Amino acid sequence: MTDRKTRLAIILITSLFFLWGFALNLNPILIPHLKKACQLSDFQSALIDSASYIAYFLIALPAGLFMKRFGYKAGITLGLLLFAFGTFLFYPAAELRHFGFFLFALFVIASGLTLLETAANPYITVLGDSDSATQRLNFAQSFNGLAAFLAPLMGGTFILSGKTLSEQEQQSMSAEQLNSYLNAEASSVQMPFLVIGIVVLFVAVMIWRTTLPEIKEEEDTTGKVSGSIWTEKNLILGVIAQFFYVGAQVCISSFFIRFSDKVAGIDEKTAAYVLSGAFLSFMIGRFIGTYLMRFVAPPRLLALYSIINVALLILAVLTEGMIAVYALVGVQFFMSIMFPTIFALSIRGLGEKTKIGSSLVIMSIVGGAIFPVIMGQVSDISSIQTAYIVPAVCFLVVLYFAIKNNSIKHVTLGASH
Repeated sequence: MTDRKTRLAIILITSLFFLWGFALNLNPILIPHLKKACQLSDFQSALIDSASYIAYFLIALPAGLFMKRFGYKAGITLGLLLFAFGTFLFYPAAELRHFGFFLFALFVIASGLTLLETAANPYITVLGDSDSATQRLNFAQSFNGLAAFLAPLMGGTFILSGKTLSEQEQQSMSAEQLNSYLNAEASSVQMPFLVIGIVVLFVAVMIWRTTLPEIKEEEDTTGKVSGSIWTEKNLILGVIAQFFYVGAQVCISSFFIRFSDKVAGIDEKTAAYVLSGAFLSFMIGRFIGTYLMRFVAPPRLLALYSIINVALLILAVLTEGMIAVYALVGVQFFMSIMFPTIFALSIRGLGEKTKIGSSLVIMSIVGGAIFPVIMGQVSDISSIQTAYIVPAVCFLVVLYFAIKNNSIKHVTLGASH
């Protein structure tokens, strides 16, 4: 590949990090929006996260097999086509105002994202000089953080109306007036998702027309892997910790807008902008945390951050007003280093079992499909504020994992989500 073609390839693969980050981080906007448009309970609205994150669990292995058979470029192209198709499905889903249709569209989108995530990390490392592979990976992952910042900002602007009717107001409306209001709310997702789909299709065409190096799978020169992967106790503990962590991460942001309204009276548009700032603090926290690991052992920093997050969540549950909201913003900052740190500690020392161990840790992302539903059920039974006890419990599991790895002094962070 020429330098010009290599630069274009790097730009296109880096754009994938932005695209999947943007799509996933629209969920905190869709949860309060579709709750309103489809008249859902908190439990039902949490299924939005379930539809997205269950795809990572179900599609990850088929995605790997597809790319092994047809190549990474074909996998990326298929992923982008599924992504675009899912966004286009939002149009008829909104026309019908059918929540099940929305969930199917989100599952299709997430299936495409799974293919993109499976391919993007290894691809970005082989494009260009091998000595700068880590820098390219970190640079590309920063666009994932940028997308997390922009998604609620743009979603709040173009999707949320800022108008939420109370039960009394809805009851005072005629059936025709209420139906007109709900249809207008549902239709606000149509144009934004059409635009997203068109952009994704454009990237798919560019990817298909661009020369990309094919990644050669490394041959297993060690023969059969000795011993069962299930005997690796620290790996299994890491899978459990990552399962709980991703569950907590998704819970924190998914109900942030609802939480801000209930405890501080912040309207949904303003809350979306505050959430955007919280995601920005997450991105900043990733850089600061990575720097601090030069001086503080990663497990100790992970333990400290877990304790701080538990304390901040207790503060969010027990206080009212902006103090509670700012506590959740703080949690975003202190979550920032958790996924890559748990990942690195989990697969440390696995040797020939590293590849399958990594796959297990990635599959634990399914925690993002489980815990928001639990949190939604708790919210329906009690309140959205009380429900934030759920992610607090999750961070206690992360704390236990950090303590069990306390003797580790150094790890290399290479994964993010």
